[in-house]
Amino acid sequence: MSNPSIKRFIPVLTIADGKLVKTKQFSSPKYLGDPINAIKIFNAKEVDELVILDINASLNNSTPNLQLIEEMASEAFMPVAYGGGIKNVSIAKEIMKCGVEKMVFNTALFEKPTLIKELANIYGNQCIVACLDYKKNFLGKHFAYYKSGNIKVKKDIEELVAYWEEMGIGELYIHDIDAEGTFKGYSFQILEKLLNKIEVPIILLGGANSIENMHSAIKNHGAHAAAASSIFVFKNNDRNSILINYGK
Repeated sequence: MSNPSIKRFIPVLTIADGKLVKTKQFSSPKYLGDPINAIKIFNAKEVDELVILDINASLNNSTPNLQLIEEMASEAFMPVAYGGGIKNVSIAKEIMKCGVEKMVFNTALFEKPTLIKELANIYGNQCIVACLDYKKNFLGKHFAYYKSGNIKVKKDIEELVAYWEEMGIGELYIHDIDAEGTFKGYSFQILEKLLNKIEVPIILLGGANSIENMHSAIKNHGAHAAAASSIFVFKNNDRNSILINYGK
């Protein structure tokens, strides 16, 4: 599945109401500035690809900000994936017209899974990305969540992911809510559980604390790529010190 010699380190930018923010365990969003300025910095640092997620769109049932998405995609020198509020074919078509290469889905995976299949048929599997947001309960069992971590899904994670693969996803992000924004390091449990269950590439997100941690995710644990947000926007893993940073 994954080739450890090919390292994909993917910065993830989260936006809310058009502003660049960073959450911790999906709460306490911290304002970081203008997303366009952040993209300009990542351009200078020659980032390979970029993910942009609107964390409020599905939660508020709002329409994606197409003007901002087009501005961000136009500014970016690298391929951009966008997620947030893509709830029908019409919106998806407008998103793709903005110049993004991939669309990222979470809420639609649960509320409108056939949309994934329809869009995969239109644009190809390579354009369709699923994001599994998950956390574990006090007994240590993992559950999927959607709508920015507000709705719990009791169905088995392996069954969910297998179904999404049937629907036509081309990549899978697995996003640890408990670790998100904490700098405590990746959790590899779900990754190792899914590696031999599906054929699509799996990308880790949530909790990365260093470039070495990201290297290890790929080289030692089989991830196809490693994504992160906080370590690229905070200096020295300090949420009070904002500094866009990127290195391999």
